[in-house]
Amino acid sequence: MEKNQLIKILEDWNFWTKDINVGIKRLSYLKRLKDLADLRQVLLITGPRRAGKSFIMRQFAQELISGGVDRREILIVNFEDPRFIKRDTVLLQEIFDAYLENFAPKGKPYIFLDEIQEVAQWEKWVYTMRELDKAHLIISGSNAKLLGKELATLLTGRHLDMEVFPLDFREFLDFNNLKAKEISDFDQAEDKIKSLLRSYLEFGGFPEVTLSDKKKEILISYFEDILEKDLIKRYKIRKLEKTKEMLRFYLSNVSCPVSFSPLGRNLGISTATVEKFSSYFQTAYSLFFLKRFSFKVKEQDRSQRKIYAVDTGLANMVGFRFSENVGKLAENIVFLHLKKQQAINPFLEIYYWKDEKQKEVDFMVKERNQIKQLIQVCWDIVNFTTAKRETSALLLASQKLKCDDLLVLTNEIEKEEKVKGKNIKFIPLWKWLLLKS
Repeated sequence: MEKNQLIKILEDWNFWTKDINVGIKRLSYLKRLKDLADLRQVLLITGPRRAGKSFIMRQFAQELISGGVDRREILIVNFEDPRFIKRDTVLLQEIFDAYLENFAPKGKPYIFLDEIQEVAQWEKWVYTMRELDKAHLIISGSNAKLLGKELATLLTGRHLDMEVFPLDFREFLDFNNLKAKEISDFDQAEDKIKSLLRSYLEFGGFPEVTLSDKKKEILISYFEDILEKDLIKRYKIRKLEKTKEMLRFYLSNVSCPVSFSPLGRNLGISTATVEKFSSYFQTAYSLFFLKRFSFKVKEQDRSQRKIYAVDTGLANMVGFRFSENVGKLAENIVFLHLKKQQAINPFLEIYYWKDEKQKEVDFMVKERNQIKQLIQVCWDIVNFTTAKRETSALLLASQKLKCDDLLVLTNEIEKEEKVKGKNIKFIPLWKWLLLKS
């Protein structure tokens, strides 16, 4: 492409001559980005489509400018811009050359490459730039394993990762203009928070959805984008209807265990195809599969895995009836909250636990070699039978796993009970989400 044409496209995405929209700041991610940037490695930002990666990159660029970096020493490239025709390493070099010719940065520039998976063989260009130390590189993409695999082959030990998720509940409150610093402040607004939690469970935490009045329409379009751009196009899938049917099945059964063989029989496809497509869904950040804990690795691999959606709004739009499935959605929210903590702490492991008599604990949190906490999510704890089932499973797991930190997350109940010599804490979900963020 001609240099003048490239610069004209790039001006729309950069701070060179104007301020650009950076949205509502996501402070925890900005802090982590700053900490990682100080280590002088290639920064790789991954996460689901529309989770806010592009805005976080712009926010970080704005922070750099506020900190004294010349705005002309920052280059932002959005590779989803349809005006870029052929996306390859030639285009990358043409963009960089046009930028250098027009702005001649005095220092080492910061280059933000957004949705880099759209560019063929991008990792070779990034490797060369990194080895020649020509720029600070911050890149983003919506495909976790492929990006990591592509970079790992060339940049072993020379890149740092940060995962971005849809809004956590504290961020969701910020986006809804409910701000407070201490949990005691939130206690004063409990009714408002509970109302917002219900909206969070129903429509999820994608930033654009949170701020829009057309939540359902946007979520449906996201589902189609995941299918078309992140799955069918990326993996050249020919079984379009089967792929769509499988993804709908998973999103309609969040917080439930699944076995690949029966699912394959129901869909009329092989178990191997189910496994392959399921890995695609996880790599594209549409779903997560949680393993059952066992001290035996083979037993872990053979056991059913529980399904969780990257966003409860997607699950509701595709196949859930919200009023009938609040408990499952609450469990999904807890998983996502734990998953975000795991992204920050690489030593954190998450499992579910089930014994041979089918007693089950929703989450087992392990750090290094120590089992730290057992968590049950029970929306309707007022029901005596439900309460007895949930607490008995916790007590059994506590005994077998030698873990005494026992927690039940509820709709409203907050108390602490001593049962058979064990202390069990009951905490409302909204409060736990805010305490742990």
